Amino acid sequence: MSELNPISRKQLIRSLKKFGFDGPYSGGKHQYMIKDNLRLTIPNPHQKDISPSLLARILRQAKITKEDWEN
Repeated sequence: MSELNPISRKQLIRSLKKFGFDGPYSGGKHQYMIKDNLRLTIPNPHQKDISPSLLARILRQAKITKEDWEN
């Protein structure tokens, strides 16, 4: 199993949509995406890519395995 790579916020949203998430929607301090009863908080836009460790936490919350993410 290979390690995750940094990813841009735009690419993260595009990829999550392929997994069936809708959004992003405005909410409080952060935007979020929805799939069924799961609400996933999306990091705010910034100049840097999303780190592999943050991406791993997002995928865990989204119930997406690293193997599924890489395919």
